[in-house]
Formats: sequence, C-alpha cells, structure tokens
Amino acid sequence: MQTAWAVLHPGVLGAVAVLVALAVDRVWGEPPARWHPVVWMGGYLGWVGQRTAPLANVAGNQQRWMFWRGALAWGAGALAVWLLSWAAVWLLDAAPGWLQTLVLGLLLKPMLAWRMLRDEVKAVEDALNETLAAGRERLAWLVSRDVTVLDATQVRESAIESLAENLNDSVVAPLFWFAIAGLPGAALYRFANTADAMWGYRGAREGRDWTWAGKWAARADDVLSWPPARLTAGLLALVCGACRWRELRTQARQTPSPNSGWPMAAMALALDVRLSKPGVYQLNSAGRSPQAADLARALQLAGRVVGLLAALAGLTAVVFAAAGIAQGVLP
Repeated sequence: MQTAWAVLHPGVLGAVAVLVALAVDRVWGEPPARWHPVVWMGGYLGWVGQRTAPLANVAGNQQRWMFWRGALAWGAGALAVWLLSWAAVWLLDAAPGWLQTLVLGLLLKPMLAWRMLRDEVKAVEDALNETLAAGRERLAWLVSRDVTVLDATQVRESAIESLAENLNDSVVAPLFWFAIAGLPGAALYRFANTADAMWGYRGAREGRDWTWAGKWAARADDVLSWPPARLTAGLLALVCGACRWRELRTQARQTPSPNSGWPMAAMALALDVRLSKPGVYQLNSAGRSPQAADLARALQLAGRVVGLLAALAGLTAVVFAAAGIAQGVLP
C-alpha cells in the first residue's frame, strides 16, 4: 500500500494548503515587496498602463480603440499570471504530498492578506484616537476618496466599509477562486482585482484618462467578484447570528457597484450602524453613527469569517482523508 502523503486526494492538498496560507499570514504577514507576486502584477499594470491610457479624453472611434487596447493589455497580463501559476503547480506534481501542500500554501499566501487588512483598519482607529488629522491620514492608506473633508464619524464609516469590501477582495474571493480553479484561479482573481484598483476609473487618474482604457478591467473584476461578494455577505450574516437576507439584498443595491454593496451592507446590518458615501449611497440609513466600539466589533466579525473559512478548510481535509481511508487508498 502506498504511503498517505504520496496519494493524497487533491481536495486534501488544497484544503491543507489553505490552512498553511492562513497560518503564514497570521504569523508573518506579507512577504517582502520584491518577492510579492501582487506587487509584480502592480508593476506590470503600472508600466503597461502608461502605454495604454491616453493623456486626455477621447471621442468617437478612439474610444473603441482605447477599450480594446486596455482589454488586450489586461488579457496579456492575465494570461501570463495564469500560465506562471499553472507552471508552478505542474512543477510540484512530482513532489511528495507534504512538499506539494507546503509550497502550494506558501504560493497561495500572497493572494490573500487578512493580517495586513486587519492591522491597517485598526491603525485608523488608533490614529483617530490621537487626532482627526492623523485618522484621516491613516485612512488615506486604505481608500481612494478625498479624506480631507471627512469628520471622525465619516472616517470610521470609511474604515468599516473598506474592511468589509476588502474582506471579500483580499480573503474570501481569492480562496473562493482557489477552491474553483486552484492556484491559477486565485492568482487570476488577484490580478483582476489589482487591475480594477489601478485602471477601473471613470475619468482621469494620475494624469491619464481611464474611462475607456480601464473599462474591461472594471467589468472583469465585476464578473469575478460577483459570487464571492455575496458569499462574503452571507458569511458575515452567519457569524453575527442575524441573517436578514431580504433586507440585505435591498441595502446592497444602494451602491453603484454590483458587488461591494453586499459585504458593506452585511456589515452595516450586523453592527446596526449607518454607512455612507456622501452623494453616492447610504446603507442602513436607520442605523446609528459608528463609534470606536463598532470598528472593534467589525474587526471581530471579519476575524470570525476568516476563522470560519479555516474551519471549513480543515473539515474538507478531514472529509477527503476519511473518504480515502474508507476506500482503502490511505492506510
């Protein structure tokens, strides 16, 4: 009979790799920037973006050309990310099971960033406790909106919104696509999400017009984020013990984005606070203004979601291993 590690079911390998990735994230956090795959993705997107988006508004046939130029630049990067990830998995195929699991977990880790998200959100409240200006400055690390006009309540609202949205983008969605398509799926999602963050703007950003050049990147992220955004909302509703799905659906539709409203609305309802972006949306308008304790509670709920994902990964590993034992494949 073969050894257990030599014949582990892919489900066991994948589930244990998730546990490895979450453990590495908890203990060490992010790898150095020069070794970080998402930083490499950003480097490519920044480089090619300067050669893709125009310096001024375009009209007529130029708009169509800018759209396809952005789509081709996105596609080239996405293909490279997919092939490199697939090659890494292929090279691991002949390795012992324990080594496959360890390396796969280490490769998966940069695709998720719970510890960094948690620390950055907590840092906003810590800075806000010093001065409003310090809180605004720290919030600017998390959001792209103009923070100079925000009061203390709005700073907390923005921090909670960013926590909820990035819980999906930086944790749930990469793990969702890892479960669907392995490491290439997680890497492709992170590329798409990074491209949307850098290119998905209507109008000018850093001197270039992304209205058409970034449209493909924005739509690709919308498509890939659609299922995990709703999963994140469901997990938040589950861990808070108050599943108000009908109300959640109504609130989630208040935002222009087809996806970000789901985790943000779920967090607003879980905390019973109001979250808003002036002139754009208001979630749970009947809720109260968030206080310092609410930001701490939001971090606690997000941590429970991460813990639940780890528990599900562990359960998956046990189930597949038990099935292998029952079939006589594993000793």
